[in-house]
Amino acid sequence: MELQSPLLREDTPREVVRFYLLDHTTPIGKAIDIALLSLNLLFILVFVVETYPHTAATDALLWRLEVGIAGVFLVEYVLRLYGAEDRFEELTNPHTVIDLLSVLPTLSVLLLPGPVTFELGFLRVARIVRVLRFYRFTQDEKFFFGTVEAQTLRAGELVLTIFVLLFATAGIFYSAEHVVNPGVRTFGDAFYYTVVSLTTVGFGDITPVTTGGRWVTVSAILAGILLIPWQAGRIVREWTSRDRVDATCPNCGLNHHDADASHCKACGHVIYQEYDDSS
Repeated sequence: MELQSPLLREDTPREVVRFYLLDHTTPIGKAIDIALLSLNLLFILVFVVETYPHTAATDALLWRLEVGIAGVFLVEYVLRLYGAEDRFEELTNPHTVIDLLSVLPTLSVLLLPGPVTFELGFLRVARIVRVLRFYRFTQDEKFFFGTVEAQTLRAGELVLTIFVLLFATAGIFYSAEHVVNPGVRTFGDAFYYTVVSLTTVGFGDITPVTTGGRWVTVSAILAGILLIPWQAGRIVREWTSRDRVDATCPNCGLNHHDADASHCKACGHVIYQEYDDSS
């Protein structure tokens, strides 16, 4: 559906909010896209830096950054629900659910009593969900820098899936191992282990010592086996079918033939295709 700028017509505040959260063409829409993407990258960077040794002043700065960015994302979440045409559909949208989950760990630290927060180890693991917010930027072919082809978008999704798989696995592995495993002191150690494990190199200098770490490794390998070939297959199918037309053979029912085909390539039956010879 083509969006029409609210500057060209009378709109309610709710419609204006919905427009700019979906828009990729106006200066305001582009600025919102760039700001959210930049904050998402910074949100991830804060999580990574927090795993490294630093001073108390740096720790306080990182915490303020995390709270500030989480606050922006919470406002975005509320505005998306406010501006949605169907609020229940928006509420159950996977991207919207991820938006909420990405800020819950930070909100829990602010709202729950200190001892309770630190005893709930899963809250630290849940922060990994933040990386999934990048999928919101792959919903369609339109971006703040222009429009890309569907095949390019699929290739981008494949690269993003590989990155998310490596990053999420490293984050969860770090949470499971860093307390008891002398080889896993920072996120970089966990990421290194994840890469060498999923690529089957397996140097053996870092190995999981907890049951959770072993299950994380097994789950990541299985996810890689399933997700990466599936998305790669989507790209291959789109590339091989992009020059074909929607023509069904009346004899065998085969669909999607070459643009210049006059006979079915499966059974040889004559097929009729509409074409324009006015040129």
